[in-house]
Amino acid sequence: MDIASLIGMLIGVGCLGFVFFEVSHGSLGMFYSQEGVLMVFGGSISVCFMAMPMEKIKAVPGFIRRFVFHKAIPTVEVIRQMSALSEKARRDGILALESEIEKIKDPFLVSGLRMAVDGAPPETIEATLRMEVMAMQDRHKAGKKFFDLIKLYGPGYGLVGTLVGQVSMFGQLADANPGKLGGALAVAVVATMYGAIVANAIAGPMGDKLALRSGEEILNKEMMLQGILSIQAGDNPRMTLDKMAAFIPIAGREKLKKAA
Repeated sequence: MDIASLIGMLIGVGCLGFVFFEVSHGSLGMFYSQEGVLMVFGGSISVCFMAMPMEKIKAVPGFIRRFVFHKAIPTVEVIRQMSALSEKARRDGILALESEIEKIKDPFLVSGLRMAVDGAPPETIEATLRMEVMAMQDRHKAGKKFFDLIKLYGPGYGLVGTLVGQVSMFGQLADANPGKLGGALAVAVVATMYGAIVANAIAGPMGDKLALRSGEEILNKEMMLQGILSIQAGDNPRMTLDKMAAFIPIAGREKLKKAA
C-alpha cells in the first residue's frame, strides 16, 4: 500500500470528521442530503459516462487500486538491476542474459532484453519500446482524465444543487414556514459542500497522484530503454550506469551510483 496516500486519507477523514462532529454537536445527520448526493455524485458520474468510452470507464477500479497500492519498481532498484545485467552481459556475453530474463517480472524490460538477445537492430528495439511507452501514457491519461472530470464537474453540479435549493426556498417565501425554508436552504448549502469535498478532497488529489506515478513509471521505462540499448552496444557497465543516472537530479546521482 502507498503509505503517503494512506496517511493523507486518514488525516483528511479525521479533520473532516472532527469538524463535522464539533459543528453539529454530534448530530451528523444534518450534513446528509439525499438531493445533494444525487445531484453531485450522480451528476459527476453521468458526466464521466458521457465524456469517456466504456472501455475506459471499466478500467476505473484499476486506477483506484493504482492510487492505493503502488507497485512500481523504485528508481534505485531499476539502476541496480540494469547495472547487474550490464555486468553479466559484459562478462559472459549478451546471450547469457537469456537465463536472467525468466527472473524479471517487468514485461517492458523482458520484451526489450528478449529482442536484444535475439539480435534485433537497436532502432527496432527503440521503436518498439517507445510505442509501448506511448500506449502506457495513453492508459495513464485516461485514469487522470476520469478524476479530472469529477474535479471539474463535481463543484458545478454542487452549484446546480444550490440553485435548485434556492429556487425551492424562494418559492416558499409566501408561506414563510421556517422549517421548509430551512430545509431548502440546507439542500442548497450541502450540495455546494459535497461538490467542494469531491473536487478538493477526493478527485483532485487522486488525479494528481496518478499523474506523478505516471511520470515516475515513464522515467523508469526510459532508463530501462537506455540501459538495454547500452547493453546491446557492448558499452562498459560504468557507461551504462552513467546513461541511466542522467535521468536523475544531479544531487542524487552519486548516492544512486553507490546503491547500484
